[in-house]
Amino acid sequence: MKILTLIALIYSATINAAPDWGSGARLPESGHRTNIYEVAASELTPLKERGYLHAFRYPVSVTGLYIPYRPLARFMQANERNPLRRFLVNLAGERVPFSNIDEMYDWLGLTDFPKEDAQGIFKLPYPNGKRPDYPMGASFIETKDGLGLTFSCAACHSMDFFGQPVMGLTNKQPRANEMFRLAQKYIPKIPSSVFLLGTGASFGEAAMFSRTKKNLGAVGAIAPQTLGLDTSLAQVALSLVRRNDDDYATKNRDYEKHPRHNELSHFVADSKPAVWWNVKYKTRWLSDGSIVSGNPIFTNFLWNEIGRGTDLEELEDWMKNNQPAIKELTASVFATEAPTWGDIFPLGRIDLSAAKRGANVFEQTCQKCHGEYQKNWQLPNAETQPLAWQIKTAHVKYHDQTPIKNVGTDPQRFEGMKHFAEGLNKLAISKMMKTVVEPQEGYVPPPLVGVFMRYPYFHNNAIPNLCALLTPPDQRPKKFWQGPAKNMETDFDFDCVGYPVGDAVPEHFKTDDAIVDTTKPGQRATGHYKMLLNEDGSEKWSAVEKRDLIEFLKTL
Repeated sequence: MKILTLIALIYSATINAAPDWGSGARLPESGHRTNIYEVAASELTPLKERGYLHAFRYPVSVTGLYIPYRPLARFMQANERNPLRRFLVNLAGERVPFSNIDEMYDWLGLTDFPKEDAQGIFKLPYPNGKRPDYPMGASFIETKDGLGLTFSCAACHSMDFFGQPVMGLTNKQPRANEMFRLAQKYIPKIPSSVFLLGTGASFGEAAMFSRTKKNLGAVGAIAPQTLGLDTSLAQVALSLVRRNDDDYATKNRDYEKHPRHNELSHFVADSKPAVWWNVKYKTRWLSDGSIVSGNPIFTNFLWNEIGRGTDLEELEDWMKNNQPAIKELTASVFATEAPTWGDIFPLGRIDLSAAKRGANVFEQTCQKCHGEYQKNWQLPNAETQPLAWQIKTAHVKYHDQTPIKNVGTDPQRFEGMKHFAEGLNKLAISKMMKTVVEPQEGYVPPPLVGVFMRYPYFHNNAIPNLCALLTPPDQRPKKFWQGPAKNMETDFDFDCVGYPVGDAVPEHFKTDDAIVDTTKPGQRATGHYKMLLNEDGSEKWSAVEKRDLIEFLKTL
């Protein structure tokens, strides 16, 4: 007991500030909360690294869905005569979209860990101190029943961006929701005898499979309209209606078979996962700012676990007993920094004179909502410094309280919150977390740090590049292809910053699920243009001035 008390005292001395998670929270004078727990400067990097390890190795040990890993590996290596393979082919009439574990990781859009010689912002800690042979986002835990595989924060919040694994960047090609759909479609129908025979599972691994099979009954999964979007709102809402309407959303087999109605079963409210490096500038969470109080990491865990069929009383106990892990992960998210243009792309692709002119356009057009970005080139004698230094942002001055604006972008994501906010707020675990959801009438105008990596734009990925963003809504592309960020010469439009469109689209982009159709509800490319017009409706800026603005945005 004395040892535990000593550990607690040491930990409390390390993380010694209680952040303001209330609805009235404001940013400090510094304009950010990078060091959310106000630890000593020497402690922040180790704290951040411990948090990243939780982002790689999912810490919620009571999670409802574990895949027995060794049986999965044996199944993937089996030939077509394997009884489980034959069963699935007969059941589905088609093959699953991957034939081995590496293909599964690739299909999910997971990113390899950085190499041992990675430097600066791209250097990340390794689980167990050694570079894993599996990607970021795949998470393993040794349970009493065997080795379980699940997926961690990094599955959606990391990406290989032109050869650099970027922590905190939105995964542009995630298929987590589709993975849930596959599991929901097939796993409940697999008899335990076929699973044992087809995978050589131990009795413990069979018990893990049975637990996952049982918990899937409480999961309501739905596929996004297009690759790159996330259906977390729908998955939470459609999972809650498979449970009792009580303080802990307890399980109910009748509701699992016959769920109560929720509009999100057909009302599209898809959006993309957010970048981590913006969190430090915010006091409200999600793209619509509807989480008005509470630690956003709590919300992430709660939503994840409702969508994984987890027992919420067990989750509440886990949260109470694992505060150090939660605080470490929280600290790492808030301390995450974005790469700059020069970290990824050749500096020769920046026109400094145009960027400086574009700063004036930005100040008159964008700054009121998206914040002020003070550049190194504004400092005395800046012209004597290297270009890489000049284009960096010296200081971000965002709103001290996160605003909500309605600029005419597709409303369905913010409208979707009203279909389950009440159900979330009444949960005992939400009250314990002091998390409050309030549906909004608009979206957060986000800080634009690292905006050159965050295409396609808008919360619903409806805009392929910045040229399209600065085009009148009725002239924006109705459809466009999206793809990987592998080859700078084919996969990125340097002039427009984002996906190539029209004749410039590379053939390898053209896969069935990679086309964005902005004529669909929830995916419309409307709005965000009034600020580019004069009072009489004429264009405020010329084509050249818009190009200058894009050049400035490259430097953020």
